[in-house]
Amino acid sequence: PPLTASRRVLPLDRLGEVVHAHPDFHLVISYNPGYHGEHRRLKPSTRQRFVAIDFGYPDATHETDVVVRESGADRDTAHRLVDLAQRTRALAGNGLDEGASTRLLVHAARLIVAGLAPLDACRIAICDAATDDPDTRAA
Repeated sequence: PPLTASRRVLPLDRLGEVVHAHPDFHLVISYNPGYHGEHRRLKPSTRQRFVAIDFGYPDATHETDVVVRESGADRDTAHRLVDLAQRTRALAGNGLDEGASTRLLVHAARLIVAGLAPLDACRIAICDAATDDPDTRAA
């Protein structure tokens, strides 16, 4: 895209105009490379126009802190949820497309704080959200 090149312009072909980017203009994108599969990858020429930052999962202590802060759950519950998430992440590519995200842990923790039994909260917020496959859910 021309806007991301050193020219910093956006041609509007239909209007016959060229818009020049303001000197303070910055373009930020978020892209999950494996999310849409092989057919949705960025072309190398596009990818090379950006600085890449790879975000993995936070370490267990930090992730536990996030779950506590965002859900109001006690530290032991949050730690158990993080442990569960780490086990699901080890299954990514072996039955699961991806493991449980921090977001799913917060959802489960909020359900537990609201009074739902932990097993039910995990089934609803983590297992059911992770896959549509009934056999994988049952496992």
